[in-house]
Amino acid sequence: MDWVPIAFGTFKALGLGAGMFFAIKWHYDQGGKEERRVALRTSGMIAAAFLLAVSAVVLLAFVLSRMLGLDLSYP
Repeated sequence: MDWVPIAFGTFKALGLGAGMFFAIKWHYDQGGKEERRVALRTSGMIAAAFLLAVSAVVLLAFVLSRMLGLDLSYP
């Protein structure tokens, strides 16, 4: 049972990554009037904001769990 979260997490990450790729590609193909530079800059800013938000949530979760005295050591 130890491999189930790893396998399902990998499948989820690959599925969401492929979905995001095709969603961005479809929106980029629909917006033919916009310049390529503007679209790439906007998608880069959104990706950076998403990574910053995910990092902040992970950091907050670890800090909060340490404050509550939870053991986060990996066996």
